[in-house]
Amino acid sequence: MENQLNLFSLDKGQGTRDKRQQTTGNKQLDADQGPNDNSKLNPQSSILYQSLEEAKSAAMSCKKCKLCEGRTNVVFSDGVENAKIMIIGEGPGENEDLQGLPFVGKAGKLLDKIFESVGLTRKEHLYICNIVKCRPPSNRAPEEDEANACSEYLKAQIKYTDPKIIILAGAVAVKGILKKKDVRITKIRGEWIELEDPLLAGRQIMPIFHPSYLLRHEWNKAPDSPKAMMWKDIQEIKRVYDSLD
Repeated sequence: MENQLNLFSLDKGQGTRDKRQQTTGNKQLDADQGPNDNSKLNPQSSILYQSLEEAKSAAMSCKKCKLCEGRTNVVFSDGVENAKIMIIGEGPGENEDLQGLPFVGKAGKLLDKIFESVGLTRKEHLYICNIVKCRPPSNRAPEEDEANACSEYLKAQIKYTDPKIIILAGAVAVKGILKKKDVRITKIRGEWIELEDPLLAGRQIMPIFHPSYLLRHEWNKAPDSPKAMMWKDIQEIKRVYDSLD
């Protein structure tokens, strides 16, 4: 395992705000754990756009929230549009804003290495997007109104990409999809979650460490270290991916 874990090693860099620990097992969020009825991602019938291309075109000129004022580029997505795995992150950083693509800085390179370690690449197997499509100032977490403004684009991405697996990279993505402010990624990282929301039902959802957290964490070989837990999680993701029809 040590040689495989070394694949995840990059120079440390600044990241987002997550601090996490290991949890295991499978979980279905019930009424008192999961989203309230009025906070669901909303059923497919409510989606405004008739295609992924229509949603992307609308996002490119979007001015629904104040994030549009400081963007260089709208960062809509990268990867394969019919991918079985969708990765949802937080929002664009500086490199993403400049290039117009998600996860292209240090955190993105690490994300690529993690998935490539099990033979999965964004060019062939992954669709990558974020909760918000424009860079928040100083890489802060998106505010609720900003996430809500982008929600129609994300719903369209989920519907038309139609992934079998959704990976939530970091606490912001977890909160954005589960719609529960008190859900801690430290408690559910590495677990498969099932939701009854019509748009998400039937999809296998797993929260993972955001790669920016891995970048700034001390590297060690302990089985409960973030790097070791990430290796365990990516193995489980690959196992489920291989079992798909």
